[in-house]
Amino acid sequence: MNRDQSNTAYRFSALLAAALFVAGCNPTVKIEAPDKPIEINLNVKIEQEIRIKVDRDLDQLLADNPDLF
Repeated sequence: MNRDQSNTAYRFSALLAAALFVAGCNPTVKIEAPDKPIEINLNVKIEQEIRIKVDRDLDQLLADNPDLF
């Protein structure tokens, strides 16, 4: 085997190794539905609305009955 043939064989094997390396590193993206349904907790917002309404009702009650306290 002369020098040109060994150079060509080396280049071919390097190219083959690089191709296999790139093929092995191919990224995969999977999109799947979740197992459990998505749950959004809105209890905080509802609780705040209730507190605001109770505070307003209480203010109105105190305004209507100043002798209460």
